[in-house]
Amino acid sequence: MLFGCINQLLIFHKKFPVIIDLSLFVTIIVTNMNTNQRFAISVHALTLLASSEKPLTSEAIASSVDTNPVVIRRTMASLREHGLVKSKSGALGGWHLLRTPKQIALCDVYRSLGEDNVLAIHAHPNKYCPIGKNIKGALQNIFHEAEAEMEKALGRHTIADVLKDVRTRARTGAK
Repeated sequence: MLFGCINQLLIFHKKFPVIIDLSLFVTIIVTNMNTNQRFAISVHALTLLASSEKPLTSEAIASSVDTNPVVIRRTMASLREHGLVKSKSGALGGWHLLRTPKQIALCDVYRSLGEDNVLAIHAHPNKYCPIGKNIKGALQNIFHEAEAEMEKALGRHTIADVLKDVRTRARTGAK
């Protein structure tokens, strides 16, 4: 159960109430959000910006993504650091693309996440087990190859392609 109070949340964990700062809670959620979710949210936000003639606020983007604006601000900050978006403060401010949608390949978005690997090897296999002791080495080359192929595939698609597909699905009612 979750209750909100201005800048704090009352969370019931194992039947005990815990008060947690809202910004800390969002930090925990964003930190633990896996790369796949962060990538999808980033592509969603960039596609939304590509569809708009005007800059969009974090709140407007958050509404479309159905998440907290703090999650969007952190996501957009990473995209800004990689030269994909820019923000402007003020009444007419918001986020906008720094490149045309055709110039933003999905591999650029993926790389902006700053994650080393989508396919991560678990940290503590049993070192006394013959499988556990050797699994990291066995999987490492396979994972690197798979990620290289994934990046090649993402490099063949752009935000413009995603926007075109979204608009087609909206027009035809396809899911």
